[in-house]
Amino acid sequence: MKDRIKQKAHDLFMQYGVRSVTMDEIALQMGASKKTIYQYYADKDELVDAVMVDIISHNQECCMKDKSTAKDAIHEVFLAMDMMQEMFQNMNPSILFELEKYYPKSFEKFKQHKYSFLYKVLQENFERGIAEELYRTDMDRDILIKLRLESMMLPFNQGLFPKTKYSLIKVEVEFTTHFIFGLATIKGHKLITKYQQDRTTKKTNTNEKNLA
Repeated sequence: MKDRIKQKAHDLFMQYGVRSVTMDEIALQMGASKKTIYQYYADKDELVDAVMVDIISHNQECCMKDKSTAKDAIHEVFLAMDMMQEMFQNMNPSILFELEKYYPKSFEKFKQHKYSFLYKVLQENFERGIAEELYRTDMDRDILIKLRLESMMLPFNQGLFPKTKYSLIKVEVEFTTHFIFGLATIKGHKLITKYQQDRTTKKTNTNEKNLA
């Protein structure tokens, strides 16, 4: 039951944002009483925190899988974009800013994940790309890694990218593509173009299959 509650809360938070979803609504969606929810979670803060821990854990597992299966550093970035597309598909853009404002304990976990785990993932990707001669050597890795980490938050900024006009994944893909082209050597540029073409072909084939 505890995991079912957490999964239902996750789904509702992703769709509607964290602040607007109440414990009453979670109970209603589950066909359970609010008393049942409180048997497993003392309050909404604890439930939000549990959901955030699961999201971070899943993200870390996906990152490690992408790293181990990627053909090269640039392929790893494209695999990460695929992961983000899946994650952002049904995500309410307000979720991170609501966490920061109303659930600072949970947001602090996200920050630790970003500045520790994701920093290391990017650092190792940079090193791999340089070793494979796909990334330039004349750059300050620390500055660019921090730039990339901060740019991950921008698609969620509703003042800049309102959800009525922009999709999270489109903004994130544009940012990531721009960033990776800036890192890449001529050899890397050719590989980026190849992976972009592969993605376009895959998307076209999927759309045709869905229409058939």
